[in-house]
Amino acid sequence: MATLLVLCRFLHFIVVLLMFGACVFRPWLLGAEPLPALDRQLLRITRTLAWVGLFSGVAWLLLITASMAGSWDAALQPATVQLVLGKTFFGQVWAWHLLFNLLLVLALIKPWLALRLPLIALLLVTLAPVGHGAMLDGLSGQLLILNQVVHLACVGTWLGGLLVLVLVLRQPQGHRLESILRRFSGVGYGVVVGLLVTGLINVRVLTGQVWPTPLFSGFALILLIKVMLVLGMLALALLNRLRIERCEERVGSLKASVMLEWALGIGAVAAVSLLGTLPPMVMAG
Repeated sequence: MATLLVLCRFLHFIVVLLMFGACVFRPWLLGAEPLPALDRQLLRITRTLAWVGLFSGVAWLLLITASMAGSWDAALQPATVQLVLGKTFFGQVWAWHLLFNLLLVLALIKPWLALRLPLIALLLVTLAPVGHGAMLDGLSGQLLILNQVVHLACVGTWLGGLLVLVLVLRQPQGHRLESILRRFSGVGYGVVVGLLVTGLINVRVLTGQVWPTPLFSGFALILLIKVMLVLGMLALALLNRLRIERCEERVGSLKASVMLEWALGIGAVAAVSLLGTLPPMVMAG
């Protein structure tokens, strides 16, 4: 059950993060003017991700229900699911989360594209209290959730931006790659700073230490793996930034580098999905 929950968390997190980042980065990278071929691709991808998000969100609820009740059968009993939705903090947040996901699916079918970003943003915000974000009460808990919202927004912007960049590099004709990459790098500096600062705040608040110990076991080990993956992303991003001039002449290697950076980011989200199920070893005092 624990393995299924980690996989479900990973799938749902990556879906929401990609939708958010792609929706935010599309106008920033490429401007407001319509790009029919690319926009059709993005709409098709977002529709698929929204459906995957809805199914994985329901599966997450059922897995939590089964875990709380200690029985797989409980996940299929409407009364037990209703109890989780109405009487637990997770359930109350998740009811809104699933509603926003359903509305997003409907908005993309029509399509009511003006509702896309607000609904995806609400999906991301209602992910923040799930997991360690709900560990603290009062003002401290609210600030931790706010910090987690900013952290998720930074992660989503980076990963979703890479998705848009991959789509552009697959069909680079008609795009000014150098100016697009410079805009991506410009935003990237802010995203990286936000990611690092909010990440360090999360670690300090949840563990009571600058870095949890012991280093090579449990929560600390998975966190170390996540950090190494993020550092790999930063190294690739810096390499691409240093080689940005005349990038039109090496589209193939650039696309491979961006896809590798994207894969490392997905690996980091997988680590986060596992971290959310592990005790962070909060220190007393």
